[in-house]
Amino acid sequence: MRIGLVCPYRWDVPGGVQYHVRDLAGTLRDMGHHVEVLTPAQHEESVTDPSLTFAGRTVPVPYNGSMAGLQFGPVSAARVRRWLREGRFDVVHVHEPSSPSVSLLVCMIARGPIVATFHTATTRSKVLAVLGPMVRPWLERIAGRIAVSDFARRVQVEHLGGDAVIIPNGVHVGFFAQGPTLTGRPRGDGPPTVGFVGRFDEPRKGLPVLLQAMRTVVRAHPDARLLIAGRGDADQLWSMVGTDLRPHVTLLGEVSEADKAALLRSVDVYCAPNLLGESFGVILIEAMAAGAPVVASDLDAFVRVLDDGAAGVVVRRDDPAALGRALSDLLADPGRRAELAARGSRAAATYDWQLLARRILAVYETVLPPGGGVVTASPEHEFPGVPLTGTAAGRPRIRRPRR
Repeated sequence: MRIGLVCPYRWDVPGGVQYHVRDLAGTLRDMGHHVEVLTPAQHEESVTDPSLTFAGRTVPVPYNGSMAGLQFGPVSAARVRRWLREGRFDVVHVHEPSSPSVSLLVCMIARGPIVATFHTATTRSKVLAVLGPMVRPWLERIAGRIAVSDFARRVQVEHLGGDAVIIPNGVHVGFFAQGPTLTGRPRGDGPPTVGFVGRFDEPRKGLPVLLQAMRTVVRAHPDARLLIAGRGDADQLWSMVGTDLRPHVTLLGEVSEADKAALLRSVDVYCAPNLLGESFGVILIEAMAAGAPVVASDLDAFVRVLDDGAAGVVVRRDDPAALGRALSDLLADPGRRAELAARGSRAAATYDWQLLARRILAVYETVLPPGGGVVTASPEHEFPGVPLTGTAAGRPRIRRPRR
């Protein structure tokens, strides 16, 4: 099958949707399918993989407690048309098509089987409340709808109409389950260690809550350590840590996927103190696959991933005292940690990409017309309000996959 995947967010800026598209593309290729990805990026030079096509640059806008990329206009539309015409895809699979992005452009321009995955979990989104009626006619062209969680499905139903099948985010379980630990930091041998992965200067990730909780942990476990991996302003972080906690904190900065997996295989407990805006919780699955017991805030998405607390410890969000007690108690109880690690490993296995990719392929099969067909681009005059001829559109330089 020839499959076109569309990522609405900048490929060279790490994020959950980008990882989802990347891993799905790789898994589908391993299964024998031809997969190409259309994506924006901050710099065209960073889109080096021959299976990627550069869709242009985006304008960052605040959305869902983070930053989303807005992309629209004649040049982007021309790139979409060319990608569709040259790709000759059996099916096109867009992600997060409800915002003004390249995903929505594909829905407006493509003619043929379209599948969409919805990731957002903001059920009271003012943006979607305003845009929903305007984008709904274009989204009605989507033949198969997927949501990564019940909460993402709820956004789809409440704001955009229709329904979606729930297929969660995936993880390459084997990649996290097997491999080395961080050098000199084997799990269970040395000071008790808590891990955190994420943008540490993004408020919704909840790191200040964890830092305050660590003061409780250190009182119970004077040699306890906190390993932090992710992007952000290091000076700002150290100012939050303070002199009293600094000897107990190690900042690793932005790490590779291999080093992230090694970190998760090293820590005694993984902590996710997030405050809002999470539609799923991939990092929880990765931690459980790596054998780390998890302590997480009581976001609805996290509670579901942790099987209502059976596969991890759930703590009231934005409550440093409760989080500190939960971490301290778990670090003091190796038997409980082993029990949670075993349950977490079993739960993580159900999110393996090999299983989920087959479910996504089944959705593709439901939208394919009898006898097959090729996704095409609509005539230029059917794209209202944007002139696609003359110098505005031109023939933009576009990076195509090498055959």
